[in-house]
Amino acid sequence: MKTAYELAMERLSSKEPTRKLTDSQKKSLADIDSTYRAKMAERETFLGAKIAAARAGGAQEEAVVLQEELARDLRGIREEWDRKKEQARLAR
Repeated sequence: MKTAYELAMERLSSKEPTRKLTDSQKKSLADIDSTYRAKMAERETFLGAKIAAARAGGAQEEAVVLQEELARDLRGIREEWDRKKEQARLAR
């Protein structure tokens, strides 16, 4: 007897078959992952230091603004990352 999860996965795979990636696509995806992980780490390091300094200096409002900026930047990087990966998957 199959679980609801297994049944759902079967229905999903029948609607959208699994795509096989070429070696060049896999390499491209790995390069994209590496690049965007580095971009995220760079922003976290840069703004994280500013946030810590603001909190240490008692500037809580500035720290909140910087935290929001970091969240916005990371969201933008993640969206760009996902777009690039999808383009790489569709490239032949």
